[in-house]
Amino acid sequence: MHTPAPLHLERALVWFRRDLRVDDHAALYHALRAARTVYCVFVLDRDILDALPRQDRRVAFILGALQVLDDDLRALGGSLLVRHAHAGDEIPRLAAELGAQAVFTNHDDEPQALARDAQVAERLASFGAELRTFKDHVVFERREVMTTTGGAYGVFTPYKNAWLRKVNDFYLSSYPVERHASALAPTPGARGVPDLAEIGFEAVALTPHLGQGSRGAQALLDDFLDRMERYDETRDFPAVKGPSYLSVHLRFGTVSIRRLARLAHQRMQGGDRGAEVWLSELIWRDFYHQVMHHHPHAMAAAFRAEYDRITWESGPEADALFRAWCEGRTGFPIVDAAMRQLNQTGYMHNRLRMVTASFLTKDLGLDWRLGEAYFAQQLLDFDLAANNGGWQWASSSGCDAQPYFRIFNPVSQSEKFDGDGKFIRRYCPELASLDNKAIHAPWERAPLAMQAIEYPRPVVNHALARERTLARYAVVKSRAVG
Repeated sequence: MHTPAPLHLERALVWFRRDLRVDDHAALYHALRAARTVYCVFVLDRDILDALPRQDRRVAFILGALQVLDDDLRALGGSLLVRHAHAGDEIPRLAAELGAQAVFTNHDDEPQALARDAQVAERLASFGAELRTFKDHVVFERREVMTTTGGAYGVFTPYKNAWLRKVNDFYLSSYPVERHASALAPTPGARGVPDLAEIGFEAVALTPHLGQGSRGAQALLDDFLDRMERYDETRDFPAVKGPSYLSVHLRFGTVSIRRLARLAHQRMQGGDRGAEVWLSELIWRDFYHQVMHHHPHAMAAAFRAEYDRITWESGPEADALFRAWCEGRTGFPIVDAAMRQLNQTGYMHNRLRMVTASFLTKDLGLDWRLGEAYFAQQLLDFDLAANNGGWQWASSSGCDAQPYFRIFNPVSQSEKFDGDGKFIRRYCPELASLDNKAIHAPWERAPLAMQAIEYPRPVVNHALARERTLARYAVVKSRAVG
């Protein structure tokens, strides 16, 4: 299905980034079809890494994925060169050193990545080389799914319907890399993958079930295939094994989005409701990436400009509330359990991402950008487009966001999605002795027991906070109308 230009290059360099696998890899496939000799590199980009805390789960995950990638490339006759440098400088320098006439890589539409790639392309051109980029991280990107008038979609359901009308075997077919692997060559200077200490980071524990690189992704997918048909019934309950847990693997490309979408689409066509709902989640991912492409301003400001006029809470008291939210000390068990899960594991269940985001913006009255930045720091699966989209959805400032007057009640959310308190007890063990009714609102339902438990009282009154939020948003809406 994929037919690139015929062989015409002597040497090419494949630059791996958020696509850490060999299987079904667009840039690698095109390089192998275009060049007689193909080298491979990954740059631990200091423009990104130097700003991170010295214990960062994502760096540990990346190094594990690189080890598997290197093993897989070596099995095919190549190897992976790993450099710790500024990618904008290192890629052109390495291409010149290797005599590569082209650098092949996959698209990264984040604003900073686009600026970096433009710089790399300019430097490559200075000595007659070129940068060739390909779609790999999503099924549809940029301007591939547009409205009938040629505009970008701002509402998910019409986008999803257009996505489903357009998708076919061509868009979901894989790139057969192994068939053309004879062009792979060991990259000069490749000495394996460095450990954390070699690049200035400290050891950090990763959740074992994630596995390592593409092997870990395969194991998780195998497990999920047996559960996919129940995904629509189980996905909202954090104490139940409902999600695929593949989000971090999608983020770093240790599994192909085309492969996952193809599996879900095939099952959906067979009447599998769980597969249909899971495919919808994958389409949300495409949707947020096309929003980022068409509206890059939304990565730092409200998609709907009027919401940048909201007066958020500020000052010492607001700072203390933010710290309580970050540390899981709000006095609302479901919120605190979710934040502690995030802090301890780097993961948060999707339903709880919505609950905690709503709580920060609409119970505490704090700017969504504070929460977005904290999630960006803590989430192992952090993705700029999806994280921004989720936060703007919760704060009602984004495209297709929940209406501002829809405010999650943390107690009712807790009762509905963690009815027996199993998830709360796991991450708030000090509440384990409370019964299934009291555990959702212990300050109200078990006041005597709370006297002997070291657990904070609620930092806000939800009912009063809700009224303040309605008033805060109503002012903005009235100004927009006026």
